[in-house]
Amino acid sequence: MRNLVTCVILFWAATTLAGCGSDNNPIDPSPITPVTVTETFSGSLNVNGARTHSFAVDRAGTVSATVKTLSDSAATMGISLGTWNGVACAIIISNTAAVVNTTVTGTATSTGQFCVWLNDVGKLTAGIDYSVDVTHY
Repeated sequence: MRNLVTCVILFWAATTLAGCGSDNNPIDPSPITPVTVTETFSGSLNVNGARTHSFAVDRAGTVSATVKTLSDSAATMGISLGTWNGVACAIIISNTAAVVNTTVTGTATSTGQFCVWLNDVGKLTAGIDYSVDVTHY
């Protein structure tokens, strides 16, 4: 009888303790939502002149540049997006008839240094002041 009681106790302990453990189920991590960054660049553009502004992209995705203000609302200039090598802007996409609210949009397939290039396309009769918003990840 003693062996039977011992067996019952051992069986009870084994089945009861086997159910112990963590109820925490592994949770799949939520995807990280990229944070959009907007940088504003401003300056002056002379007749036959050009200006380059570089910026760093931390995550692949859409990159856009929008002409926000021009001191001469009738002015037309060029706006381009490209890659920056530390010396020059290698143009990828451009618009040579940019006015206020003109946007150029491209896709950064990797992180790195990029640039926005503004230039007189032969239509300025005097220098202008500008501001451009660049949005990226």
